[in-house]
Amino acid sequence: MQQAFWNARYSEKEYAYGIVPNQFLKDYLDNLQPGRALFVAEGEGRNAVYASSQAWQVAAFDSSEVAKSKAMQLAVAQGQTISYQVADALEVQYPKDNFDLVVLVYAHFPSAVRQSIHQRLVSFLKPGGALLLEAFHVSQLGNASGGPKDIDMLYTQEIIQQDFKSLTTCFLEQTQIVLAEGAFHQGAAEVLRFIGKK
Repeated sequence: MQQAFWNARYSEKEYAYGIVPNQFLKDYLDNLQPGRALFVAEGEGRNAVYASSQAWQVAAFDSSEVAKSKAMQLAVAQGQTISYQVADALEVQYPKDNFDLVVLVYAHFPSAVRQSIHQRLVSFLKPGGALLLEAFHVSQLGNASGGPKDIDMLYTQEIIQQDFKSLTTCFLEQTQIVLAEGAFHQGAAEVLRFIGKK
């Protein structure tokens, strides 16, 4: 069902969340030495393609074939190279201890599988690597600026701390921002931002 939803959302010519990278991610990347990065539930590729433009070796995955198609189009249009596979987050295969950075930008999963997915993603990180997450907080439910409409898919600081307890927390905050990311992320939003190191 989720795959059908995302295929439909990404089927328009326009990019649903724009082609400009997420601001929290951009600010972080702009101060890092490039390495190998994995983009989780990457959608139409705006973040992965930006990372490639900053000399990162980029891998990405999403459950939507339409998302991959648009991401590859964006990469070609911007003269970038990304590796992108269509896969379920519970089943996606990458070597352990492989990435310097794992990125989750609005990658929301139901509570029944969320912890398993998050632990799997941590296993892909090299020791010393970082995981960056920006996601909607449970208080986002009252806003029309985007995100899941099911509280089970939204996060709290406690959820993030528990799911990533094997990482050293470098940064964790709940904050209100104003989103301007394509047609579907517009307006005031309640988000969580997290950076953890392995």
